[in-house]
Amino acid sequence: MEAPSPAQTQTTFERGISLLLNLWPALTLAVQNNWGGPDSSDKRDWFAGAVSELFPPLTTSTSTSTSSSPAAPSEEPDAEYIEEFLLNVMLDEFEVNVDDDSAFEVAESIIRIRKDCLKGKFDEVEQLGRRYTEKKGSKVVFAKGEDQEEEGEWDTDDDEEEDEDMEDAPALVQAPRREKQEPEVDEDGFQTVTRKKR
Repeated sequence: MEAPSPAQTQTTFERGISLLLNLWPALTLAVQNNWGGPDSSDKRDWFAGAVSELFPPLTTSTSTSTSSSPAAPSEEPDAEYIEEFLLNVMLDEFEVNVDDDSAFEVAESIIRIRKDCLKGKFDEVEQLGRRYTEKKGSKVVFAKGEDQEEEGEWDTDDDEEEDEDMEDAPALVQAPRREKQEPEVDEDGFQTVTRKKR
């Protein structure tokens, strides 16, 4: 069996990243609800490319690279760095603060796929492709955890009910008006200036 070319390895690795991000429930929920704006789907595609660019490319060997700087070839990022990157993009681009450990799990999977691709093993990427094909079209549904309150930030279906509830609120009481004091005029006809009380 012939070893895969660097270009094929790079393409498979990038496909693996894309599949992992498409299967990540937090990102899928953000895209489905357009939390990143109307172009959320395009942002997800950009996100996959940005994660891929964190790694040195596999299409060129280090001996043929013509780098003008004497620095060493770029290092492979670790899972913590990738997790931090994933969390930052989710917050900046989709306004989602992912506070479960799913970002670290995705980061670890990316590292594992990278190592497998470098060895010429593409089984996990193919498995992810099958999972994606099976799930394609299904929606991610937010489920309340045991420790969450009855009405949380995620409940947006009863906006109309909340408006009705607000009608039952007590009326605002108007603050008593302060009477304007008449200016003090001394014997010579001069007005005394006083500071306003805060």
